Amino acid sequence: MNDTTLTTTPGFFTNDEFSQQLFSAWRELLSEKQLPALDRWLKGRNKIQYAKHVRKVDQSFKQQMGLSAALFAGVRYLQFACALEHAYQITETAVEGETLLDVQAWDAQWKFEEVKKIPVANFWFWVELRLKGANQVLPRKLRDAEPRAQFFKQFAAQMNQPDKAPEFLLWNGLRPMWYPLLQERAAVSGWSPEQLQHFIVQQNQSSPIWLRVQRDKPIRDAYNDLVHQGVNVSITEDGKISAQGGKGISATKIFQEGCIEVQDLASQQIAEAVNVKTGEKVWDCCAGAGGKTVAIASSMNNKGVVVATDLHGYKLEELKRRTKRAEISNVRTFEWAGNEPLRLPKEIAQQQGFDWVLVDAPCSSAGTWRRNQDARWRFNEKDTAELVALQQQILTNAVPAVRAKGHLVYATCSWQVSENEAQVKWFLENHADFTLQSQTLLGAPLQDSDTMFVAVMQKN
Repeated sequence: MNDTTLTTTPGFFTNDEFSQQLFSAWRELLSEKQLPALDRWLKGRNKIQYAKHVRKVDQSFKQQMGLSAALFAGVRYLQFACALEHAYQITETAVEGETLLDVQAWDAQWKFEEVKKIPVANFWFWVELRLKGANQVLPRKLRDAEPRAQFFKQFAAQMNQPDKAPEFLLWNGLRPMWYPLLQERAAVSGWSPEQLQHFIVQQNQSSPIWLRVQRDKPIRDAYNDLVHQGVNVSITEDGKISAQGGKGISATKIFQEGCIEVQDLASQQIAEAVNVKTGEKVWDCCAGAGGKTVAIASSMNNKGVVVATDLHGYKLEELKRRTKRAEISNVRTFEWAGNEPLRLPKEIAQQQGFDWVLVDAPCSSAGTWRRNQDARWRFNEKDTAELVALQQQILTNAVPAVRAKGHLVYATCSWQVSENEAQVKWFLENHADFTLQSQTLLGAPLQDSDTMFVAVMQKN
C-alpha cells in the first residue's frame, strides 16, 4: 500500500460515500485505548461489517481495499498531518522563505494523542495533499481549502529536502528525533548519504510480497504457475520470487498445495544463515508462526529434527498448520518462556546439545515499518531498553543448548544498532567460548524488503 496505490483510490472528499466510510473508520480507530496493529484491526472490523452488510461488502470489495489503503496512509502520515495542522493554526500569514515550524522543538513535545484533537476532515485534507499534491482539485466542502493548499505548498517546499534531516524525516512519516539512531545505523553499516536518504524514503513505500518455493518445486516452474494463475510476479537473478498484485496468493493452487510460502526476503536470508545439514538437530527458540522454522525444516528432507518453541501457544498452532500443508514431519513444538534454560529432549541431550540454535529475538520491529506502519508510533527508548534486557535473557538461557562446535544464530527484525551489533558485542564479551563468524544487516536499503539482522556464532 504505497503512495502510488493511493493515487488510484477515490478522493477522500470528492466521493461522499467513500469519505463518510473513511472518516467513520478513522474515528473508530482513534477511539481505541492505544493504536492497534492496523492489519489485525481491519480484519476484525471487516468481519463485523461483513456480518452486518453481507451484500454491500461483496459488491464493494474494491472500495474496501481503497479504504484499507487510505487508513494505512493515514497512520503513516499522522504525525506529518499533526505538524501541518499545528503550523497552519499558529501561522496567520505564511511569508515565503520563513521557517513555518521549528520541527525539532515541536517533535520533542509531540504526543500521539494530539492526532485525536484534529477535526477529521482537516486531518484527511493534509494526508490527501501529501499523497497527491496541492495541484489537485480541492474539496470545496472544506471552508478554507484554498489557503490550506497554499500553506501546504510552502510547508512542502521546506520539508522535502534531503539535506534538512529533521524536516525530511517528518515529510516521510518518521519522527525527527529518530535521526541520531538512523545516523548510528548508517555509520555502522557504511551507508552513503544517498543510501540513508533512500532508506528513509523506503519507509513510506510498501515492499513487494516475497515468496519462498519449497517441496522440491523447481523455482522457474513455481514462477510460471503463479503467472498462469493470475499473480503479478517477478523473479530475481538468484531465483527469488516476489508478487506485486493480481490474484491473491492464498487463493492459488500452488499455495494451497504447500509449494510456496509467503516470507519476506530478509527473513528467508535469516533461515538460510542456519546452514543445517540433513540429519542435524535445530532449535528455533522464538518460532512464532513459524516462517523460519518451516524454511529451515524444508531443506532437511524430513530428516533430523527441528524443535520450535514460543512463549505463545496460539502462534505454534499456526506453525503446525503450515508444516502440515508443506508435508513436513520433522518439526516438534512446545511452549518455552525463555526465563530458564531449555530442558533438552532425550535425543538432543545424548549428543549434548543442538547443532544449531536460532534466537529470532523479540524486538522493536523497526525493520518492518514498511508493512506495519502503526508499529513506528509504539517505538520508544523505554521499550527498546526493556527489549534489550529480554534479548540478553533469552540468549543467556539459549546458550546451554548449543553443543560443542555447534552454532548460535541471533536475529531480529530491527535496524537499531542497540538490538543488533551491540547485543552481539555484549554476548561475545560474556561468552568467551563463542566466536563470531558473521553479522549482517539484511534487506532495505540495499534490497526491496524489510530490514533485518543476523549474526552467526560458533561454540568452540
